[in-house]
Amino acid sequence: MKIFIGSDHAGFELKEKLIQFLLDQNFEVVDKGAFQLNPTDDYPDFVIPVAEEVSKDSNSKGIVLGGSGEGEAIATDRFPHVRTAVWYGGNLEPLRLSREHNDANILSIGARFVSEEEAKEAVSLWLETPFSGDERHVRRISKLDI
Repeated sequence: MKIFIGSDHAGFELKEKLIQFLLDQNFEVVDKGAFQLNPTDDYPDFVIPVAEEVSKDSNSKGIVLGGSGEGEAIATDRFPHVRTAVWYGGNLEPLRLSREHNDANILSIGARFVSEEEAKEAVSLWLETPFSGDERHVRRISKLDI
């Protein structure tokens, strides 16, 4: 599976660690930046390219990181066929449901609220959880891209 990943300064260090984590698990990873730590960069510059790719490739997934993950999700959800789940620590059940019920294809992580190990656990769970394909969920998702 191809995974596009992008982050501003707030998630830069965690992004770099997640890239290696994903490569170690034999995922194809495409880094959309930032490529260096710049405290004045802007998250749309790095998360919009992730959303553009995921919007075009239904077999791919995206991971975006920022301070809270909220702005990143707002930016990515502007694209057709993109469904972003936000996670900033704590209960992992919403992550599982975001895949199982909503077929979320981008995970937005609030990097200021999670440790490296928590992020790795969340990413693994999210990537391993399949979409249920239940008719009710398919029907609901089909109403999103109008």
